Amino acid sequence: MDWTPTQLPYRQTGYFSKIITDYLERAGSLAPYYTHPVSAEGIEAALLARQGSPVNRPVLVAALKEQYKLIGSSAKAAATALASGGGKADRNDGGEDEPDSDSLGISPVGRNIDRLLETNTFTICTAHQPAIFTGPLYFIYKILHTIKLADELAKKYPQHQFVPVFYMGSEDADLEELGKIYLDQEKLVWDTKQTGAVGRMKPKGLEKILNRVEGELTVQPFGKELVDRVKEIYLGSPDIQTATFRLLHHLFADYGLVVLIPDNASLKRLMIPVFEEDLFQGIPTRVVNETIGRLSIHYKVQANPRPINLFYLKDDLRGRIERVGDVFKVHDSQLEFDEAGIREELSTYPERFSPNVILRGLFQETILPNIAFIGGGGETAYWLELKDLFIHYRVPFPMLILRNSFLLVEAAWKEKLERAGLELTEIFKPESALVNELVKRESQQQLSLSAEISTAHDIYEKLKALARPVDPTLVQHVEALQARALEPLQQLEKKLLKAEKRKFIDQQRQIHALKSALFPPNGLGLQERIDNFMPWYAAKGPAFIKDLYAHSLTLEQEFVVLGAE
Repeated sequence: MDWTPTQLPYRQTGYFSKIITDYLERAGSLAPYYTHPVSAEGIEAALLARQGSPVNRPVLVAALKEQYKLIGSSAKAAATALASGGGKADRNDGGEDEPDSDSLGISPVGRNIDRLLETNTFTICTAHQPAIFTGPLYFIYKILHTIKLADELAKKYPQHQFVPVFYMGSEDADLEELGKIYLDQEKLVWDTKQTGAVGRMKPKGLEKILNRVEGELTVQPFGKELVDRVKEIYLGSPDIQTATFRLLHHLFADYGLVVLIPDNASLKRLMIPVFEEDLFQGIPTRVVNETIGRLSIHYKVQANPRPINLFYLKDDLRGRIERVGDVFKVHDSQLEFDEAGIREELSTYPERFSPNVILRGLFQETILPNIAFIGGGGETAYWLELKDLFIHYRVPFPMLILRNSFLLVEAAWKEKLERAGLELTEIFKPESALVNELVKRESQQQLSLSAEISTAHDIYEKLKALARPVDPTLVQHVEALQARALEPLQQLEKKLLKAEKRKFIDQQRQIHALKSALFPPNGLGLQERIDNFMPWYAAKGPAFIKDLYAHSLTLEQEFVVLGAE
């Protein structure tokens, strides 16, 4: 399918917060909170900064290779590895298109993992929690943005190598957010009583959603193939993070995407000094609170630190660590440690300590040779709180790039837009504004009283000019008369428009249908935050991913409307 792209500024959509639109427009109020502007010059500065701050590449590559060994393993073997390997959390039961560990080395993914050992290799990273079946469309968009930028930088800077990395936030426990998808605007919720990190949850209970998806999508050209594959991946995996790992490998292995699950003892061991300072001195909280104090003068704070920014992670428990006197207690459990005990626990089992949002980014940038992080509006907002934390720990702060956003307009809806006399970019306006503009444009009657209101305004301005030299106190009286005179005119204008709207019922219904279809739910949200990728993939197959890749921007930072031809 051919798509025609139309770009527009994020601010014009009306769907992004002030801190994000200000960031994109490089407002001076935000300059102290990031290091590198989103530009070619910013990339070069980020490269230079990262070259001066090496990471432990052997540990990173060893962890990745250990994870990718499980591609091609049986589900039973993967589950056994999970039980015996603690934080080594990548397991796979093997699919027909999943290479074994021997062939991985010659694949795009295998080559990228090997490249990470070389000091001229850098990563472009995005991150997300393991939402079931990838959750909303933007999950896919941010991955393709990461891949596209890595590819473009490799062309521009041939002396360097760039690897796209998906950092899986598998330790997140927000099942309410991660345990649902929307299918044709119907919310399908995973019915499970499991607790703890969503990535470690078993996929039991997903059959009901999968059966619903199967009934809806198998009539599409690529539906049966997709549903069979997704069912095999999820129902044949020991946990959600493994299923997510396998699904992303299935979709993006040919693009060289490296998936990293940081729920890993060897990787977390690199963070022990930071974790100790968080537990015993509260340094991360103090540093970030100082930043928030300044940032909150102008903007809403996205994330607030806790006295301790770590969770205790074991089996089906992910509980906040709280200090009560000299005792460290784990919320929602009977576990507690004295200072010596928790030091010993951290030293022996670092994988049992899970960073929250304040420390997650620092962990990511400590283990990856990263130069740019691609995230959504909420992510970008909380990263702007963290620059001083990175400075304190002498870790390079990456370039912050707002992920790509798309609105996909199929040919049938595009034709309806054209029949309604609307441009693609106009559809972002509120439904009431679209209806008002249509009625004013199509009506044969005069509905605007702007000229009459302006004339009345001028008359009262003249009266004020006459009254002022006679008695200045009369000006206030004239202003009161003016307000009483103009308000009925303004009300009349609204009534004229309201009455005329009744003649355009069909057009109003058409606009409502357009808004509801393109901005779910009920014309109020963004498509990318509701729709799942599966209906689109079932209809268009791998070409859907290829088309999105082709139209993905890199550093342009604009919203893209794709109209199908």
